Amino acid sequence: MRKVSLRESLRVIQQGSLNWFSGRPVVVSFEVTDSCNCYCRHCDHGGPRDETSQLKPEQYAEYMRVLKPVVVQISGGEPLLRDDVVEIVRTIKQPNDLPYIILVSNWALMTPERYVALHDAGVTQFSVSLDFPDRRHDEFRRHPGLFDQLSDMVPRCAKFGFDDIVLNTCIHSENVGEINRAADKAQEWGVNIAYSAYSPRRTGCQELFLTRPADIETLRREIAGIQQRQDSRHTIVTPRTTLDQTQEYFETGSAPGCKAGLRFLVVTADGKLQPCSMHFKRYELHEQERMVREFTEHNRCDECYVAIRSNLDKTFPQILGENVARYFSFKSGDDSNGAC
Repeated sequence: MRKVSLRESLRVIQQGSLNWFSGRPVVVSFEVTDSCNCYCRHCDHGGPRDETSQLKPEQYAEYMRVLKPVVVQISGGEPLLRDDVVEIVRTIKQPNDLPYIILVSNWALMTPERYVALHDAGVTQFSVSLDFPDRRHDEFRRHPGLFDQLSDMVPRCAKFGFDDIVLNTCIHSENVGEINRAADKAQEWGVNIAYSAYSPRRTGCQELFLTRPADIETLRREIAGIQQRQDSRHTIVTPRTTLDQTQEYFETGSAPGCKAGLRFLVVTADGKLQPCSMHFKRYELHEQERMVREFTEHNRCDECYVAIRSNLDKTFPQILGENVARYFSFKSGDDSNGAC
């Protein structure tokens, strides 16, 4: 998460604490569409899908009332394929300025006008996928011209000064040697960057998972470089502990102890609850407690360390300490854009 004002920080901390100890999810990912305009090699979404049963904007109000998440991811598929995505954001944003809303997108359809409209509607952070810091990004996403679109649109939108754009690089065997260059690109474009880890569970493709000793050694060197940059730059928003645990995930090939369904969950495009995007046991809106009993308490899956999990896969004091000490600014809540 990027830095926000003190006032917003305290709201997140207060509601997050209540959710943590009451058994409600801290993070909910709303997959607002299954359709996508890319065919990414590391993803199980791609191309057009049936959209007749997806939730309408006004229906998200009931999900917010019941689940009360502190952080919401709006994702897909590609959420910008929905012409009504601004209305979805307005519905999700509550009068107390919660939740912290992250729009996860490839930005192929982003324009300055749409960016401002989404910001004004309540998006707190724009998470923009970047697999490579050059046109290899197009090949990996199977979307010609996408890197040029990012090269134009990301710096243009960054100039609005909201400081709410975070590139996300999912680490895999083909780009592991590029993660510091991706950070260079974020700095060049005037935005932040975060890192996540590839999981073969999503597509079944083992080739992109880091297993070769040479790849693991590259990962160690690249993460060490990223952590050195954290000492002097504020571009990288992934916590040092998460980078360490990402390295351990690839070194050991697993990450046990997942709390999917409890700490975080997914709402599918047609309104069902799932523990995560890679386990397809479905529940109705009012069945989260049943999900925890049937799935979370017996879950032994250790096959991913995706971003939504990595930010919650810690003790409560550790999460609280990291957020207070590093990611939340203590500027006045009257700051015009709520960012530092």
